[in-house]
Amino acid sequence: MKPQNLHTHTTFCDGKNTPAEMAAAAFVAGLGAIGFSGHSPLEGEEWCMAPADLPACRAAVETEREKYAGRMQVFLGLEQDFFSPPPEGAFDYLIGSVHGLRLDGRLFAVDESPEAFARLADRCGGAEGLLREYYRLLAETPARTGCDILGHFDLVTKFNEGNRFFDPESPRLRTLALEALEALASRDVIFEVNTGAISRGWRSAPYPAAFLLKEMRRRKARVCITGDSHAADALLTGFGQAKALLEDCGFSSCWYLTEQGFQEGPLPQIP
Repeated sequence: MKPQNLHTHTTFCDGKNTPAEMAAAAFVAGLGAIGFSGHSPLEGEEWCMAPADLPACRAAVETEREKYAGRMQVFLGLEQDFFSPPPEGAFDYLIGSVHGLRLDGRLFAVDESPEAFARLADRCGGAEGLLREYYRLLAETPARTGCDILGHFDLVTKFNEGNRFFDPESPRLRTLALEALEALASRDVIFEVNTGAISRGWRSAPYPAAFLLKEMRRRKARVCITGDSHAADALLTGFGQAKALLEDCGFSSCWYLTEQGFQEGPLPQIP
């Protein structure tokens, strides 16, 4: 199976390349499909799409769909944030994500920078308080967003390599993530194996952590590999690592979006 990347961002939100540039790079890289999943509108947040830009984004993606018809599949998606209003119009798929916590009426991102993460942890009474609230929201994300794919399960570990902010082996902290997974296991949702923090130099391994993937495998959860790519040269970054991690955790297949919906197939052949 050719790999596909359903988690990409363009100049319509915080990406570096246009849809045309991203599609061209995907075709050259040998992807079977690319999905455009701009950040859903979120008031006051410049990294999100503006509501007024949605028609132009939709038109740009449709142009690429027509251009590559019969050669590469092109899908129109949306990364629907937990705190965004319901999406307008039809999309081929939705990624549901929690990017921040809302405290005192303000949104504080969990993935902006290490310094911002530290400040947010202080507001939450420590890293454990931050993680507890994050995973509480994550457990509610499918019901809140209607998503097909759950985005970057443990995004809160983005800046934590070397245990900078907390010990991921702590039973108390693992329990918070596992309790969220317990709640999500009954939902008809696909968990993404997300390599975005690798391409941006923050992590050496994909999300989610191996202990979570092993639990997902035990529960026969569905997974897909995505790049969370913000640049055309990062469309396949970390895909080899993601495939190896899935194999190590007992997976031999993952899920792909087709014109007939999501279907299971063997783990992709990485060019």
